[in-house]
Order: sequence, then structure tokens, then C-alpha cells
Amino acid sequence: MRKNKLTFFIFVALIIGVIVGYVYNVTVVAPYNNKINAAETAIKTFDNKLVELKDTTAALYKNLKSQRAEQAKIRKANDVIREGKVEYFTILSDIFLRLIKMIVGPLVFTTLVVGVAKVGDIKAVGRIGGKTLLWFLSATIVSLLLGMVLVNLFQPGHEMHLMLPDSHLGTDIQKSALSLKDFISHVFPKSFFESMANNEILQIVVFALFFGVATASIGEKGEIVVKAFDAIAHVILKITGYVMMLAPLAVFGAITAIVAKQGVGILSTYTVFIGEFYFSLIILWLVIVAAGFFVLKSRVFTLVNNIKDAMLVAFGTSTSEAAYPRVLIEMERFGCSNKIVSFVLPLGYSFNLDGSMMYMTFASLFLAQSYSIHLSIAHQLTMLLTLMLTSKGIAGVPRASLVVIAGTIAMFNIPEAGLALLIGIDPLLDMGRSATNVLGNAMATAVVSKWEGELGDQLLI
Repeated sequence: MRKNKLTFFIFVALIIGVIVGYVYNVTVVAPYNNKINAAETAIKTFDNKLVELKDTTAALYKNLKSQRAEQAKIRKANDVIREGKVEYFTILSDIFLRLIKMIVGPLVFTTLVVGVAKVGDIKAVGRIGGKTLLWFLSATIVSLLLGMVLVNLFQPGHEMHLMLPDSHLGTDIQKSALSLKDFISHVFPKSFFESMANNEILQIVVFALFFGVATASIGEKGEIVVKAFDAIAHVILKITGYVMMLAPLAVFGAITAIVAKQGVGILSTYTVFIGEFYFSLIILWLVIVAAGFFVLKSRVFTLVNNIKDAMLVAFGTSTSEAAYPRVLIEMERFGCSNKIVSFVLPLGYSFNLDGSMMYMTFASLFLAQSYSIHLSIAHQLTMLLTLMLTSKGIAGVPRASLVVIAGTIAMFNIPEAGLALLIGIDPLLDMGRSATNVLGNAMATAVVSKWEGELGDQLLI
């Protein structure tokens, strides 16, 4: 109920923000926008003329360069004034984003240590655990890659034309080749505390993996550590809940500032983004069902029909966990073994979030496109690897995807301020990805049951 209330308040804040932003755009910001647009048009004209001139020593060339510099100065001056006019709105979203960044490191570390330590017992289940993780890993890679391919195909962020913040003006990730040394320095920590202080998420993940495996290997003594970290993780999750209560204010501030600066025309880009994301989810559903068909044959359609109500629950509440009890019942009715259901489903809620995987790739590259930051294929694949690792530790966290994205995009010099673009529409996108997570986990449970020869007949109840 509380989550539904928060979602409602976020949507209300979104609507109010659009109205206030439009009024502010027309009454306060319009004169500065007109000057900025005029200056940009003039700069483009001068650029075209400068390209045509071959003699760079001619007086005309120097005159055009001087006029271009003057227009650039006008654009910069008016942009500074415009930013000052919306500063009080952006402060609201800045506070929220700082608080999100505050919890990223501790949240990833504590939850991942607990998850890895508990999965350390997987040897007891041997064969089942191996097959389960194989399916989870394959589904994760497919979801991330599909998201990357489709967002590059659709290019939803290219219409945003956002200016980089001052701190990013000198950034050009295209020029910074991803060397082996750079990759290693991003992955392997020299100091855990330095990694925490700088929010180096991959380094935190590496240390958490070592810590979790070592904790699981020392037996009963390790259980004390697991319980302690589990308690700490729950405290941080509680803090996350408190931070998320500020989301409506952040949405109001962010959307007001965006509409005030860009005008209501920017909303069409949001509509296109949402439409393209849901179209991508449908493709992912088809891929999941097709993969299930190879193992389950025609029974895959019975499974989808059985869990449709559970998917609707997840869609309506924006959380796949709300559908967990219903999925558990439906999987056993479908004929899956109780021991496999009770093992695979809980593991899936931590390690198999197909819809969230696609969203994180889609959203991260959307932000890069919005700021006109070019990411090479190598950079995008590195981002996929980072998202695959960081996302495993924070299942069940409200707006978990935003937390993961916040910790990942900083590695690629994408401004964290871009998250303000997503906060307002995240609840709407969360509904689709939650339903997809349910489908992915149900399919994984049925497939593993079939592989183990423990898939019985459908129970008619």
C-alpha cells in the first residue's frame, strides 16, 4: 500500500512539475531561450561558412571566427542566467541524487556478501544449482545484450540535446581508449575503503565476492558474519526507503527544471522512450517464451497462462515480490517439484531479473545519448558487464535499478544529474520490468524442473 501511495505521489508530482515548468518557461525563461536558440543558429551558420573557406589566414576567416566566439559567449552567458533561474528546482533533485549515491556502496557490499555467502551452500544441491545459475547467467546476458541492441537501434535519447554540466565539459569518452591497465584499475581495488569513498562499484563487487566466498567457507563462524551483514543490509534498505520518500519532491524539481528550460516539446521524447522500452520488453518476452519452448515444448503456453494473474499483480504493484506467493502456488500446480521451486524461485529474485537487466542497459545508454556522449562498442560491453555484476546484490530494493544505474554511469563519465530524467517515469517503467521478472523466474523454475526430470503433470485444481 505504501509503495502504491509513493507511486501515486510521484505521478502527481510529475503532472504538477509539467504545469509549473510550462508556466515558468513561458513567463520567466523564454527570453533567455530565445537568445540561446538565436546564438546557436548563428554559430551553425558561421561554422558552415568557416568550412567553406580554405584560406585560414584571410581577414574574412578571422572575422567569422571572432563573430562565432561572440555568439558562443552570448549563448554561454544566457545559459548561466537560465540555470540560475531554475536553480531552486534543481536543488530538490540534487539532494535526492546525493542521497542515492550515499547508499550505493554500502548497499551493494552488504547485500552481495550475504547473497554470495548463502549461495555458497549451493554445493549441497550440486547439479540443480549449476543448471539454475547457467540459465540465470544466460538470461541475464541475453536481456542486457537485447537492451543494448534495441536502444542503439531506436536512439531514444538523441532528441534530448542536453548540455553537459560544467564538470563534464572537458569529457570526451570517445577519445579515452579503454586499455587493459585502465580496466584492471577499475576492477581490482588497492584499498577497499578508497573504493567505498569513491563509489567504485566494480571494485566493491570484487571485494564482496571474495568476502562472501570466504565467509561461506568457514562454516559456523561465517554464519555470525552473515547474520550481522544481513542485519546491516536491512538497516541500509530501511534508509533506502526513507530516501525514496523524497522521490516526489525530486520528480517535481527535476521535471519542472527540464520543462522550464526545454519547453513541453521535450515530453514527446519521454513518450517515445516509454513506447520503445515496452516494445523491447515484448521482444524479450518472446525470447524467454521461445527459450522455454525448446525445453517445455507446448506446455510453455500453459505456464504463461497459469502465471498471467501473478504477472498482473507484479505489473499493478510495480514489484515482482508481491507476486511471489502466487507464483509459488502456480509453479507447483504446473507440476514442478516442491524442492526445486523452493530453491530456484528465491534465488531467481536475487539473480534473475530479466526485465530490470534490459531496463538498466536501455536507461544507461539513453542517458549517454541525451548528453551526446558517444560510447564505443567496447565501452558498452564493459557497461553491460558492470551492470550484470552490480545488479546481483540489490534485489528487492525499491527503485533498485536507479541505484545500480547511479553507481554505473559515473564510471563512463555520464553525468549523474541525468538520472533526473528517469525519476519521474521510473514508476511507469517499473511496472513492465516487474512483470517481466516474474515471467523470467517462472520459466527458469519450470525449465530446471524439466532438466531434472521432476516436472509432473498439471494439477487440476
